[in-house]
Amino acid sequence: MASLTASLARGALTSPFKRAGRPDATLPPDRPTRPAAPVAPGPLAAYGRICGFPESGPLPLTYPHVLAFPLTMRLMTGRAFPLPVLGLVHTWIEITPHRAVTPAEPLELTVYAEKLTPHRRGTEVTMATEARVGGELVWESRSGYLSRHRQTAPDGTHAGRALLDGSSPDITTPRPETPGRAAAVRGADPVTAVPPAAGGLPARAEWRLPGDLGRRYGAVSGDRNPIHLHPLTARLFGFPRAIAHGMWTVARCLAEAGDPSSIRSVRAGFRAPVLLPATVTYAADPAGNAFELRGAKGRVHLVGTVSRQAGMSGPGRAVGVSPAG
Repeated sequence: MASLTASLARGALTSPFKRAGRPDATLPPDRPTRPAAPVAPGPLAAYGRICGFPESGPLPLTYPHVLAFPLTMRLMTGRAFPLPVLGLVHTWIEITPHRAVTPAEPLELTVYAEKLTPHRRGTEVTMATEARVGGELVWESRSGYLSRHRQTAPDGTHAGRALLDGSSPDITTPRPETPGRAAAVRGADPVTAVPPAAGGLPARAEWRLPGDLGRRYGAVSGDRNPIHLHPLTARLFGFPRAIAHGMWTVARCLAEAGDPSSIRSVRAGFRAPVLLPATVTYAADPAGNAFELRGAKGRVHLVGTVSRQAGMSGPGRAVGVSPAG
């Protein structure tokens, strides 16, 4: 945790000196790695409680992302990383578990920055995380993070305005070609589930999210981005109130998704921030292959698809209140 705290402090110091959107920006080639080690039971239990995962069984599908977060922060707050880390918005994630992992297995974790992509709201960076046991790749993910800024046209004028009102930064799931490309490169199976139109899935649970959820999840995950902590710090980055962590919303939905051993891949896109406190509705199709999180007046915050082993499904659990509430 000490190294993560140092990274956050470094990010606060270096962010004002980084200018997102530079045409000559490049990504650092570094690949920070955490040596193989078993999962600490205390932090895992705390994570499971706040996200709603069972107390026993394999690692939650989202947990390697949390374990690797200090490495990600070390890379993203370094001098060579081109985007300011403060205010970055997590836009999408793709998770591929190659097999179930138990907490006792020693996980080796590696992260790296894969690519920069122009976005109509700024610049998006794709970060990759890989987990290995004894050299075997057992889990991997790709995540998009958006740095919001004005786009500069070739003539030097501003091509667009940065998002400053706390509304959706045009966040969607990864582009359609991404799964096929990933499958070709890494041998993974592409996601086959196609969700209905946003807002069209049947409701399965309602969760009341407290105003301090961002601080509580930040204490468990180590992700203390100021947009999640307090209304005042969130307003500095254009949000009227603190917003829930995207990874909490994904984890909470996957905790309802049934048997994790049936899941071959997950893709989720963050459509709009969840302003805290909030009451949200978890919705999913009967087979558990598509899910979403809706807020007041049906506003869609999160959409996702799950690819499962043939013949297996994962209906959600009963309607209830989130462990976070």
